[in-house]
Amino acid sequence: MEVNIKEARGKFSALINQVEEGAEIILTRRGREVARLVPPPHKTKRLPSLKEFRKSIKVSGKPLSEAVIEGRKEERY
Repeated sequence: MEVNIKEARGKFSALINQVEEGAEIILTRRGREVARLVPPPHKTKRLPSLKEFRKSIKVSGKPLSEAVIEGRKEERY
């Protein structure tokens, strides 16, 4: 698909959406190609959100602070 730069300015969001779907957009100025909008070579997998990751962690046993205090007491003797 070819779009002149003046038209592309007004439709930039729509053009980016098309590129996300795999389209290649050729930008022209006075009929000459000056740039291309192309999708990335491969889609990268997004990392899961940190909030969701934290929710997935199951805590068991005694609190770490207690373990540290016990360890310090053991070192004294």
